[in-house]
Amino acid sequence: MFSLLTPRASSLFTSLDESTAIHIMYANIYFGIQLISLMMWCEIYVRISSIALSRLRLNRERGSGASVMSRPINELISLRGRRALITGAASGIGRAMALRFAEAGASLYLVDINEAGLNETTNEVRSRFSVDVSAYRVDLSRKREIDALWDSIKGKEPDILVNNAGIYEFMDFLEVDEETLERTLAVNLKSVFYMCQHMIRGRGNRGGVIINIGSIESILPFARNLVHYDMSKMGIIALTRALAKEYGPMGFRINVIIAGGINTPGVQRLRQEAILKLRIDVIRTGIEYFMRIPLKRLGDPDEVARVALFLASDMASYVHGAAIPVDGGFLSA
Repeated sequence: MFSLLTPRASSLFTSLDESTAIHIMYANIYFGIQLISLMMWCEIYVRISSIALSRLRLNRERGSGASVMSRPINELISLRGRRALITGAASGIGRAMALRFAEAGASLYLVDINEAGLNETTNEVRSRFSVDVSAYRVDLSRKREIDALWDSIKGKEPDILVNNAGIYEFMDFLEVDEETLERTLAVNLKSVFYMCQHMIRGRGNRGGVIINIGSIESILPFARNLVHYDMSKMGIIALTRALAKEYGPMGFRINVIIAGGINTPGVQRLRQEAILKLRIDVIRTGIEYFMRIPLKRLGDPDEVARVALFLASDMASYVHGAAIPVDGGFLSA
């Protein structure tokens, strides 16, 4: 029975009677199990302590002794005293979110590569709401520019991060080259990864809110020639859920909106181009889309912005790791 022991241990055990040796072995196993159990309880204690501290911090922000039920709705939806960073803010969904967040009282960091559109959004926010707004022209496909952005706001990191920027380029799967694939992944997925990384590193135990924007295409591919886009958007869902699991205990709430067909300037240009150039495949896809969707229409950018505002606010204080469709019922049909 001692054949599995080292020679030195074997000689030690053979010098003892078999009953004593067995008792020693069982004692070692028992104390080993106790040590493992103690380590597990220590880890549980650390996690519970972290959650408790995050909860205490949140309660202090809400007001000592005030229960969630006692807070009025206008206070729950308010973002006053918070900063939000929104990418892709030059137009469409990003601009709509900038306006809604400003209406709720948030100070804004607006990011886009389209400087002219970014200035239009910034001017509109300033003309309508009395909030601080800073605009940053950033090419999100370049990590060094993302790093420079976060360096410029170090010590004033946002409470809320919205990763909205994205690109889509129709191209047959067999014709997608390295440049096209890299560009799509760089903007749609890698930039979201790096922005989340900076947010979590910069905020630390203060926690915060992260809202990523996905697409119904990643769950139910519908349009042709978007394989590279679909892949990038599915990565956002996986990233969101993994980060939610790991960083929830630090006070972060991380969710993803699964956007459906939204009537953005990009979609409007695509529709006009399809009609003018008689792109029958695009026209057919559009007809099939409207036949499938229960609400029989495209969504408005503001309809996505309202869900983002809900997720950013204390209205969604227990919503975490969720993938929320805003798609007119497309995925359910």
